[in-house]
Amino acid sequence: MEASKKEAARKKSLGELGELFAIKALVDEEFDEIRNLNDDKMNEAFADLLCKKDGETYIVSVKARNKFQKNGTENKRYNLGSNAYEKAAFAEKKYGATACWMAIQFDKNLFSIYFGSLLELKRGNAIPIDKCQKGEIGKIFVKNKRHYFDFDFYTNQISVPVDSPLRYHA
Repeated sequence: MEASKKEAARKKSLGELGELFAIKALVDEEFDEIRNLNDDKMNEAFADLLCKKDGETYIVSVKARNKFQKNGTENKRYNLGSNAYEKAAFAEKKYGATACWMAIQFDKNLFSIYFGSLLELKRGNAIPIDKCQKGEIGKIFVKNKRHYFDFDFYTNQISVPVDSPLRYHA
C-alpha cells in the first residue's frame, strides 16, 4: 500500500515538474498568454496549458516521462490517455484553439522537449519519441539539456549493477 502511494506521488510530481518545464519552453519559444489550465480546474479535458503565438491559440497536453523504463530500455512512446482525440476536440471547441502535445523526456541529468500538433500523430494513441528525436515529427524545443535538480525521487529505474548494459547514464 505504501509503495503504491509513493509511486502515485512520484508520477504526480513528475507531471508537475513537466508542466513547469513546458511553460519555460513556451516562453523561450516566444508563446504569449501562457496559462496553466490546472490552476482553474484539475484535469481539464485533454489540455494542461493554453497559449498563443502569432495570433493562433493552442491547447497543449504535456506528457512528462522518464527517458528509461524500469527495465532500463528507452521509453519510446508516451501514451496520450483514453479518448484523447474526443477530449481534444472538446477542448479545441471550448477554447477556440488547436490541440497540441508536448513530450518532456527526463533522465538523471538531462532533459529534452518535443512539441507538435495532435494532427501529426494521425490518430495514434501515443507520441513516438523515437521519431521526435530524429526530427521526423513535431519540433525539437530542447535536446539533451542539463538540468540541475536531484532526480532520484523522480526516477523509475530499478537498481542495476554498474557494469550492466542496462545501466543508464547521462
